[in-house]
Amino acid sequence: MPQLRIRITGSDDDLRAVADLLQSVEGIEHVEEVADLMPRMDDDDSSSAGLSDDIGPGTHELEVDAPNEYTAGRVREAVEELAIRLGLAVEFETDGE
Repeated sequence: MPQLRIRITGSDDDLRAVADLLQSVEGIEHVEEVADLMPRMDDDDSSSAGLSDDIGPGTHELEVDAPNEYTAGRVREAVEELAIRLGLAVEFETDGE
């Protein structure tokens, strides 16, 4: 069963729109937002040290289980189309069996 990870750069409303779209794709039963496990390192010598990092859109990561490659392809196409309409940046990472 293919598992897709979708990284979205956008607002919480954008995340909800993508998650709602994914729930509507036939065959998709599991859509979950996963926590960002990458630690954010602030370099003490950096000119941006201590500055707020909440300016601009946030990043969100969704995990989607698809029953087969065909459905995973439909998910990619649907998310790409929605991203274009909403002006989002999306990245896909796929884990297959």
